[in-house]
Amino acid sequence: MCRWEQALQKKISEHIIEACIRLSGFLVIAFVFLIFLFLLKDSLSLFGVYSLGQFLFGTNWLPVSEPPKFGMVPLLLGSIYVTVGAIVICVPIGVASAMFIAEVAPKSIKHILKALIEILAAIPSVVLGFIGIVWLGPFLRTALNLKTGMCGLTGSVLLAFMAMPTIISLSEDALVSVPKTFKEAAFGLGATRWQALWRIILPSASSGIIAGVMLGIGRVIGETMVVLMVTGNAPVIPVSILQPLRTLTATIAGEMGEAVSGSEHYFALFAVGMILFIITFLINFAADVFLRKARK
Repeated sequence: MCRWEQALQKKISEHIIEACIRLSGFLVIAFVFLIFLFLLKDSLSLFGVYSLGQFLFGTNWLPVSEPPKFGMVPLLLGSIYVTVGAIVICVPIGVASAMFIAEVAPKSIKHILKALIEILAAIPSVVLGFIGIVWLGPFLRTALNLKTGMCGLTGSVLLAFMAMPTIISLSEDALVSVPKTFKEAAFGLGATRWQALWRIILPSASSGIIAGVMLGIGRVIGETMVVLMVTGNAPVIPVSILQPLRTLTATIAGEMGEAVSGSEHYFALFAVGMILFIITFLINFAADVFLRKARK
């Protein structure tokens, strides 16, 4: 085969591969847009018979009452309580663990720790929910003298455990990607290892760390099985994370099987899904912005 024929075949192959990659990107965008339209269509069916203001600002979620009430404030506050609780737990531990793995741990231990983190990320959420029911919930009830261990705090602890692998992995990658010249210059100026890590490396990797935290938050907000199993599923306005509550995801998972297709309840659950879709989209968009900034 002549060289020009080989070059022609290579050029054709490159064009085909490039077209397939471009098509894959367009398909992903199209799928997301179609999901948005699917949720929007059934959500608008609710607002034809139920006020948008009552849905967004209503304080009662009573789908079987007469008339039914679909106020999502209790569900949104439940998600916020659980998410904030998980962030308070997982962000300091996750970032500190990433700092230890990236800058302090010996190479032999570093590989073991990274493997363990990957194993933690692979644990099914239903297993963690079962652990929460059998052990964590009763433990917190006894330790904190609660009426029940099935509360927002139990969900927050388990969600923090689920978000930590994402935060640790991305934060560790961001810390490792900081140029070594930064650390060497700090040492040359007489800085200790801790001063170099805290004042030079950590600020330089802040964009990547924030992106990891945002993706971890997205994982927490979108999680269903754990919060369905351990938060108590009480659709009331929570005043404390120590009481039973209900999240957006748990409402959809717990009630979709009981809702009559085409009913107001059915469309209300799609509206909840629409709100959840918007929230997670904004969080992931913000994380992508920070990741792009970190790469630059």
